[in-house]
Amino acid sequence: MQQTVKVVGIGGSPRPDSTAERALRVVLAEAERHGAEVSLIGGAELVMPLYDPRDELRSARALRLVSEIAAADGLVLASPAYHGSISGLVKNALDHVEELRDDARPYFSGRAVGSLAVAQGWQGGVSTLAALRDVTHALRGWPTPLGVVVNTATTGFGPDGACTDPHVRRQLETMATQVVDFARMTLLASEARDAAGVQALSPAGK
Repeated sequence: MQQTVKVVGIGGSPRPDSTAERALRVVLAEAERHGAEVSLIGGAELVMPLYDPRDELRSARALRLVSEIAAADGLVLASPAYHGSISGLVKNALDHVEELRDDARPYFSGRAVGSLAVAQGWQGGVSTLAALRDVTHALRGWPTPLGVVVNTATTGFGPDGACTDPHVRRQLETMATQVVDFARMTLLASEARDAAGVQALSPAGK
């Protein structure tokens, strides 16, 4: 029986149904096809006050974001390229992960993180993808082997949300598979460690 894992997609832009959000939906749909429980926090839901660690009050959107990340087994981050790097909207969302510093799984610990960048051209997209992966490392996450750049000069999405470029679509689906597979392996490893600990503590294991 497959392990049920939770995958959360985060990103986009304030513009409804942005390309980054469309690409995120493709990844999450594939993760769901592989049996994951999925949820999306799109760009409009990331519009919140700038993160200030001194502020004890958090907006409802910030509280939901942190709660979803804490419950996630895997994550997918998506950002449009703004001047060659992560957009301020997405970066502010990632700054809120500091609220998980004292969690049982601090920051992104133990989670596979897929990274997705959208740009009109390769240069900005590649540098934004690298920035997302660097932030994932800093937050103790595990970047998937495959990260994806969607170049809007050559790739789009149809009215049904499907990616018009078969190569990019396969990349998005592969990244989804990697997130789900890693999440399941991590859960299995954790269960095996717990079982070994119980056995070692039992009289028969002495």
